[in-house]
This record gives sequence, C-alpha cells and structure tokens, in this order.
Amino acid sequence: MTTFEFSDVEAFMDCNPELFEKYLLRKGKSDTMNRWLKEHQPPKVPTTEKLGVPKDPFWPTNPDGLKRRSSHMELRRNFARSKATTAYRTYDEQVSQSEHESHSSMRRRALLRKASSLPPTTAHILSALLESSVNVPQYASSAIDYKYRLKETNEREFFLELVKDISNDLDLTNLSYKILINVCILVDADRCSLFLVEGPAHKRILVSKFFDVHSGNTVRPSSSILNSNEVLVPWGKGIIGYVAEHGETVNISNAYEDHRFSDEIDKLTGYKTQSILCMPICNSDGEVIGVVQAINKNPVGTPFTEDDEKVLQMYLPFCGISIFNAKLFSESRKEYERSRALLEVVNDLFEEQTDLEKIVRKIMQRALTLLQCERCSVLLLEDIHSPVVKFSKTFELMSPLCNMDRDISVEKLSCSDWLINNSIAELVASTGLPVNISDVCQDPRFDAEADQASGSHIRSVLCVPIWNRTHQIIGVAQILNRLDRKTFNDADQRLFEAFVIFSGLGINNTMMYNEVKKTWAKQSVALDMLSYHATCSKVEVDRLKAAKIPLNTELGIDEFHFNDFSLDNDAMITASLRMFLELGVVQNFKIDYEVLCRWLLTVRKNYRTVAYHNWRHAFNVSQCMFVMITTAGFQDVLTDAETLALMVGCLCHDLDHRGTNNAFQAKIGSALALLYGTSATLEHHHFNHAVMILQSEGHNIFANLCSKEYSSMMQLLKQAILSTDLTLHFQRRNEFFTCVHSEEFSWTNDGQRELLRSMLMTASDLGAVTRPWEISKQVAELVTSEFFEQGDRERAELKLTPAAIFDRNRKDELPALQLEWIDGICRPLYQALVKVNRKLQPMVDGIEANREKWEELCSSYQQTRPASQSNENTELGPTAESRLETEATQNEEHSPSPGPSESLDFGSKTESDQDLRVSCLAGARKGIPVPDGSEGDSSERDHSHTLPLYSVNTPSGSDGMGPGEFRP
Repeated sequence: MTTFEFSDVEAFMDCNPELFEKYLLRKGKSDTMNRWLKEHQPPKVPTTEKLGVPKDPFWPTNPDGLKRRSSHMELRRNFARSKATTAYRTYDEQVSQSEHESHSSMRRRALLRKASSLPPTTAHILSALLESSVNVPQYASSAIDYKYRLKETNEREFFLELVKDISNDLDLTNLSYKILINVCILVDADRCSLFLVEGPAHKRILVSKFFDVHSGNTVRPSSSILNSNEVLVPWGKGIIGYVAEHGETVNISNAYEDHRFSDEIDKLTGYKTQSILCMPICNSDGEVIGVVQAINKNPVGTPFTEDDEKVLQMYLPFCGISIFNAKLFSESRKEYERSRALLEVVNDLFEEQTDLEKIVRKIMQRALTLLQCERCSVLLLEDIHSPVVKFSKTFELMSPLCNMDRDISVEKLSCSDWLINNSIAELVASTGLPVNISDVCQDPRFDAEADQASGSHIRSVLCVPIWNRTHQIIGVAQILNRLDRKTFNDADQRLFEAFVIFSGLGINNTMMYNEVKKTWAKQSVALDMLSYHATCSKVEVDRLKAAKIPLNTELGIDEFHFNDFSLDNDAMITASLRMFLELGVVQNFKIDYEVLCRWLLTVRKNYRTVAYHNWRHAFNVSQCMFVMITTAGFQDVLTDAETLALMVGCLCHDLDHRGTNNAFQAKIGSALALLYGTSATLEHHHFNHAVMILQSEGHNIFANLCSKEYSSMMQLLKQAILSTDLTLHFQRRNEFFTCVHSEEFSWTNDGQRELLRSMLMTASDLGAVTRPWEISKQVAELVTSEFFEQGDRERAELKLTPAAIFDRNRKDELPALQLEWIDGICRPLYQALVKVNRKLQPMVDGIEANREKWEELCSSYQQTRPASQSNENTELGPTAESRLETEATQNEEHSPSPGPSESLDFGSKTESDQDLRVSCLAGARKGIPVPDGSEGDSSERDHSHTLPLYSVNTPSGSDGMGPGEFRP
C-alpha cells in the first residue's frame, strides 16, 4: 500500500485549494471552526487599540457600532482559504519577514517535490524555463469596521485609505470587489455593482462579475460563483447602458419612476430597489471604461445627495487608473501565457513528427485549452494542387469543460455531416482567408439544417487556413463556441492564426515524414529486387533467338493433361515462345522476336527459387490458359488484346514471390507491406514488377502499340494479375455463377467479358488440380513444403505457433484439407466454366478423379488415426485428448462450401492463419495446385490464392490460430 508523507499531502492541497475548500464545506464541524477562529485571533496593535478597531475580518461592525457576525458558510470558506494558497490570497502587510520567507520556502519545496516526480523530458524543462517570475501584487483590505471608524473620525485619512486600498492591486477581479466595498462605504449604499466595458468599439458591451455586492460582505465570492453570475448589459440599454454611452451621472430617488429602469432583477431576487446613483468610470483619456452603480442609500428610503455625487466623482478617477493598470497587466499576462503556449506547441510538434493523428490530436488539445472553446476540428485536403476542394482526413475534438451535463469524455468524435460538408471550411480552403462568424444564424454561409441534424448547437465559428512551408494550403482548422459564450474577437483570431502557423509546419513535416517513409520502403523493395534479380544476358538472348522452337505436338502443350515436369527450365522458355507464336499475337502486335526472347528470359530470372511459386508454376498456369484458349475454342470469342494480356498475366502473375503470404508480410512489417498496404500486397507487387520489366530497355513487348492501345493493354494486364487474388474471386464468383446458371451470359457485355477473364485466370491458377493424379499430388507436396517453410519462420523469427496448414507436425491432415479445397473452391468454378464451354469437360473429369484419390487417402488416415490418437491421449493426458476432440469437432463443422465472406485466399493476403486450417484449405493451396495463389501460397500466396486453404468456416482460434489471422 502506498504511503504519503504530510509534506506531500500539504503540497497537493496547496495546488488544489478548491478541492480542499469543497472538502471542508462538506466535512467541517463547528467546533473545528471555533478552535481555528480562536487560534487565529490577530495580535492587538497599539494604534489599533487606540482607534478601537478590531482587526478580525470575520467580526465586522457596522457604522452604528452593532456587531454583525458573518454566516457559517462564510466562516468555513475563510477557514478553507487560510489553509490553501489561491490565486487571490492576500497577505497582511504586517506579517514578519521571517514568516514570509517561511511560506516561500515551503512553496519552493512543494515545487521541487512536484518537479522531482516528473521524468526529465523537454516539456518539463521548457515549463521550468518559461516559469514567470512576475506575480500579481495583492494586499489585504483594511477591515471594514476600521474604514467606517476612519470615515467618522478623519475623512482625509479615510479617503486616502480607500485610494491606497486599490492603488497597488493588479488583479482585476480582486480590485473590482474592493472598489464596490469602498463605494458602499463611501456613499452609505446598501448594495453596489460594477460593470466594465468589453468588446470592440462597434460592438461594446458592459460586463459585471460582481453584481449587487452587499456592503457587509467580508469574503469575496469564489471564482466558480463569479463565472456563473456574470451579468451582461447591452451598450446604451437601461440606466447602466445610458451612463456608459453618454458619460453622465444618473441620480434617481425612485427607480420605478424612471423609464430606463428594469425591475426584472427585483422580481428574481425579491429585493426592492429605491434610490440609484450611477456614475461612469473613465481612464486618463476621458474614455468610459466602466460604470459603478450604488443602490439604496442607508438608512433605507434616503436618496443619494449631491455630496455623494461629489465624493464619488473624486474617488472614481483613482478607480479608473487602477482598473486601467489592472487591465494592462492582465493583457500582458495573457500575452505571456499565449507566447508560452505557442512555445509549448512548438515543443509538441518537434517531439512528435511520425504519426499524423497523434500530432493533430495534440494540436486540437492545445487549441481547446489556449482559446477556451468547446470544439476544435482539423480538415486536411486530399490534393493541395487540385482546384476542387476535397477533404481527405477530418479530425474533431470536444472540450471536457462543455460536457458537464453529458456523459461524454474527451475523445475523438466521429465526423458529423456538418463537419464533412462544411461550406465555411471549403470557402477558407479555396480563398486562403480566415472567417470569423460571431453569430452563425445571421450568416448565409452557415448550413443551419446540418447543424440541427448533428445535434450540436453552434453559435460562433473561427476558421483559418493551414499553410505549409511553401505557402500552400494543406487544410483548415476551426474552433467553435467560446466556453464563456462570447464571440471570438480579433485577439483570438490573431492568436489562432499564429497557432496554426506552427501547427501547419508540424502537420506538413509529419506528412513529409510519411512520404519519405513510403519512399524509403519503395526504394528498399527496389533495391531488394535489384540485388536478387537481373536482366538476362545477351548470350542467353542470342542462343534462344537462334534455337529451333518445337511444335505443339512435340511439346504436348495442347493437352489438358500436360505434364510440365517433363520440361526443364530452358524447354519451358521455348514452349512459352511456341504458345505466343501459335496464338498469333507476335504477328498481330508486331512484337520484335528478340525483344520477346529477352522479355521471357528476364521474366524467368525474376522468379525466385522457392518451392512452389516459381517459374515452373508460372509456366504451368500459362499452359493451362493456352490450352483453354486454343483447344476449348475461347480464341474465337476473345480479342487478340485480351488473349495477349491473359498470356502475359499468367507468366507474370507471381513475379518475385517470396514463398510467404500476405499475412506473413504484414506480421514482420516488411517493406512490401509498408509500400502496398495489407490488402493484396503481393498481387500489387507482382503487377508493378511486371511493369518494371516492361519498362526496362529492350523488354517492352508492347512497344508497337499506340498510346490508347498501350493504356488499354496495361489495364487488361492489371485486371488479369489482380484477379488471381482469391479474395477478389470470392467477391465475384457468385455473380458469374448466376449468369451461367440463368443462361444470361453475353459475350457483348464488357462487364461479363471481364468477369469471364477473371474466372479463366483463376481456373488457370488452380489448374494443377485438374492434372493426372501423379502430377497433382506432386504439386500439392510442393505447396505444402512451401507452407511448412513459412511456418518454421513464424516459429523461429516471430515466436508464433503456426496455423495447421503451415505446421509440418500436422502434415497428415493434407488429404482432408484437399477435399475441402476441391469441394469448396475448385469444383464449383470448373463446373460453371463447363456450362459456358463444354470443351472444358476434361478439366472437371480430372478434378473428380483426383478427388477420389484424396478421399481414399483421407479414409486411410482416419482409420489409422484412432490408434495413434489413443496412444497420444495416454501420454498427454486428458487435456491433450480434449484438445484433439475439439479439433475433430471443428473440422466436422467446417464443411467445404465456402462463401464469399471467406474469400480468404487461403492464407494469402487475408491474414487469418487460423482458418487456415480449413482454409488450408491450405491444403488446397497446398497441394492442389492451388495454382497461383491458391496453390501453395499459404499465405494467400501473394494472391489470395491461398484460397486453397480457404478453409470453409473454420472457427476463430482453431488450430491454435488467433481470430482473423488469415481472414481478409
């Protein structure tokens, strides 16, 4: 249990006087008060004894000599203030120097204790350096009874005492209270009020924080009461407004007989106003800066006299000087605090320049505190060079001080319709000029309906542009509704504009940092590729160019049951050339033969030597596409450009595959994940790599296309490569199935043609599942091998338990996963394609034959499993047995009928390793030729091929995987 020393508690109470006061008011006892009053009786001073004036401020007497004790509430408050240092605490002028030093020492010790508990950050060092050494001089007023006695015995000393009382006080609130008490004594008024002029010359207003102060008050109201009781009087309205506007004295013996008098206050308070003396307070230039109002001269019913007017006219000039000095000091303090706040903003901006959301949040928090407003929002432009204003990011924060009546904390609020469609923000962003609206209801630019729909009431708006270092507008910042319900003045606007200058630099630096970080990631990827890959040599190109290209029948590439393992790497290159020649694209698009040879060799060289997603897989996918186009007759319906794009897409769809899936890239925070994000990471990389090769010197096989044809070809190529993402396949396959089953497929519909091309790419990518059993099983083993390598890396590098499909300790589950893969993904696709073109029936037949083989292996595994499982349970105990039963139940629950939501690309980019199991379909990917992505891309192979795994409905957590690890 934490213990606190008394000095720590005392220091805390010194810093939180209001808390101590509230506690005392709730818990204080009368006997405690009495003991405190007795112990704090001031020592009698000889001069005071002669005058007969008691020094205890809590036992004042009125001019008639009758003692009037303050209320218990006032006593408790005074007792609390004596125990806590507040901003308005006053000190007896006769306190000894030693006692004063003692209090200072205690304060220094408290500050040192506070500082020592803080970490040595730049913010705390800056705070200490900026600590103001200027304190507000405050002096305690003489006791009221003493002033009354002086008034009766020595008017000259009495007047000087009142002047001295206010001459050295620079705290405007404390000074105002002193003036009111002194005026009450000076003219024998029962109550007084002081109104000070605020606002610009064209919109002045009279504000009073002290209204109807009673002449017998001995304790100044607390700050919380002052803020809640503030009274506003329009310029020129009522008696007070009249006096302020004309600078004339108003002395009324019967207030109700004057048409300028309003009895609303009397009705509210039950107090009867009779006589009024109202006079202006001017500065040295004769300008009215305030109005003082005395009510009901004592004894009651007596009007204020001309002598009262004269004496008040003599005293008020001194009040004007003191008020002017206090205001000047207050403004200097405000400027100091604002300068300090701006320096702290700079410190914040330099401390955090890596996260845009964090820095904007700091900016908004500073703005709310600095300008004391209810809400602050920052809107950043999508394109700073575009003439059309469109915001890409919006942030909004609400002050906790405006949520006293609501259960809302200081959290980032969701963007409201008003914020997103803010026409005022758009105006500022387009013109670069600040907008300060004091009353939005009177401004036609404000959308009142949107404000009403948002549920918040906006009164005033201050909106300024945010500039970067090159003086370009990058966004806007706006604040809404001052907490004191006043409008934003010129000082607020200047401060906010200065504040936003620094904020703009910070935001711009953060955005530049993100761009640099992205550029670094891009460079890192490029350097990584260049370090591993290189273009082919001239010798290789010359050799291939001179080589004799075998016919289709010799290579066997025109058969559905083609065995690509029969060809070596060089033979696959010549076979690829033969396919391009047979399709006629070389002649139709005037492709330079040497460029085609160089391009094919470089593409091969840009495939890594991973177990499955390598050059052999790319060739296998392209051969599958070739046989569907030629043997099945799709060449009659596809255009030459579509045919070329599909063939190039097949050869390039897995370029630079690293043997790991998208989820793994995200987990390790690779440069690829930083560059392309976590959605279809590898698929985008494959396409960009293909573009890079095409743009290399001597590799552009599309060089003879016109600009429009080239652009169209690149779009077709991108669609082809990205369509190997199983996530995209699941999103669109239902649409394809519907078209096919309803016999509504139209070759003239561009959208349906694109859909067919996507299905053909996926069918080619998964084509290994249609090969003869020996070939299909060998491909499945290659996929599994690649997955296991990723699982080993996850266990060794990331200290994670891999999903079932990546766990080589669970390799016996491959047959079951392959069945799920076939039934959930492969079979429905090929059956639908057969309805489009019956010449594809051999592919369906191949799937059915392979499925029977996998089913036999699965049955064999299930027969041998009970015995081994029994042995394991005996060794592992009930806990292991329970786990195995749970997994078996989960596998039964996940039937092979995947839905679009599971389009997981089997581990591919989706990242849910857990489902993997089913999705393992991993297996699917794994072996089954999950062709291109599905094939063994455990991780969704870069594509979402990982579909294979696509484990149908694997529950979260199954196979030791965390929820959503492989889910897109």
